Amino acid sequence: MTAVGPERSSPSPWVSTLGDESAPPRTAAQARAHVRALLTAHERATGVLVAARAHADALLVISELVTNALRHGGGMTAFSARVTDDALLEVVVTDGSPNRPAISAQAALLSGGGGLGWPLICRLATRVTLTATAQGGKDIRVLLPLE
Repeated sequence: MTAVGPERSSPSPWVSTLGDESAPPRTAAQARAHVRALLTAHERATGVLVAARAHADALLVISELVTNALRHGGGMTAFSARVTDDALLEVVVTDGSPNRPAISAQAALLSGGGGLGWPLICRLATRVTLTATAQGGKDIRVLLPLE
């Protein structure tokens, strides 16, 4: 699978995520709660506040990624999130489907049944990468600016 969008910089780990990656969150709400806690820990450790818009965008993207994995991707099989040294939130959602998300916002609007999440994710993220997994699913990795 291919990358979508320009890469801002190569991330290096600052804070890693869920201690037990074998047990991903079961809902979008649990994933959002995890990311909220991660961003709060980052703010406390660095003394630098995450911009309100960046925080809201991150939670929206998390909701869309997790919901899409649960509804259309055969279930979420892994989840990770971390803040990088260069002030990016890196999120990886793994699902059980090899199918790529719907790319066209126009097609989503014409269908009338949703489908706007993927174009929204691509617009808000600095970088989006899709990678096939050995188990037949895919990793969706997004980088979101926090400044």
